[in-house]
Amino acid sequence: MLELRETSLEILANTDVQAKVSQLYHLFDEYQHQRIALNLSASLDAQELILPGRPLKPELVPPLQAPKRRMTTVQGRAILLHSLAHIEFNAMNLALDAIWRFPDMPQQYYEDWLKVAKEEAYHFSLVNEHIQSFGFTYGDFPAHNSLWEMVERTTDAVIARMALVPRTMEARGLDAVPGIRDRFKQIKDDRAVEILEIILNDEIGHVLIGNRWFNFLCARDNVSPITAYRELAKKYHAPVLRGPFNIEARKQAGFTSEELSLMESL
Repeated sequence: MLELRETSLEILANTDVQAKVSQLYHLFDEYQHQRIALNLSASLDAQELILPGRPLKPELVPPLQAPKRRMTTVQGRAILLHSLAHIEFNAMNLALDAIWRFPDMPQQYYEDWLKVAKEEAYHFSLVNEHIQSFGFTYGDFPAHNSLWEMVERTTDAVIARMALVPRTMEARGLDAVPGIRDRFKQIKDDRAVEILEIILNDEIGHVLIGNRWFNFLCARDNVSPITAYRELAKKYHAPVLRGPFNIEARKQAGFTSEELSLMESL
């Protein structure tokens, strides 16, 4: 019988994007039908693997060298969507990484991140299909890798991963997506608007999962979430939080009143 965490690592290492998505869908379905085992305590070795598995393209560049996203041209809109596809591709990988890398968490933790991985794969497919309607596809434009860089920085501690990837990097999407959606509304790209609504709704749930497990770990370690976050952000060089914030979405995603008050004061 296949094992969830080991198989997640194998899928993460796959460099073929479509095969990765298909394998992930299959893993999710097989787990739902109880045909996949789960070993909570196994420490897996990925030293001989290059993680994450990614295709030769897109070329990865520093954020300031990423192509401009102009809404006035078809290519500019494709570039904007391409940047979203790249975020969803990385988010799929980070969810797989969260499953295999950290042992000895409750079973629900692994099930939560499997659900996230599957939904991120769905988001990636939706966005890439829309890019293809413009005559482009994933990999046609350079992209930056800030999200995965934070994943790499937090490989040593699950509490750091939960604090700084879903609750910091991904939560920025809750603030950014409504503005992007509205730009596509203005040009009457109804399919892009529909896709972005799906992404925003699901990402609230993903950040909520990050909050849930961060708070679980803080309670387990008997530390204040506010204090722990501040210390982890400093230790791991997390980006400074900057508004404007989507306070309603962040509230739905499980940020506390105290956390939201601190954000509003920035």
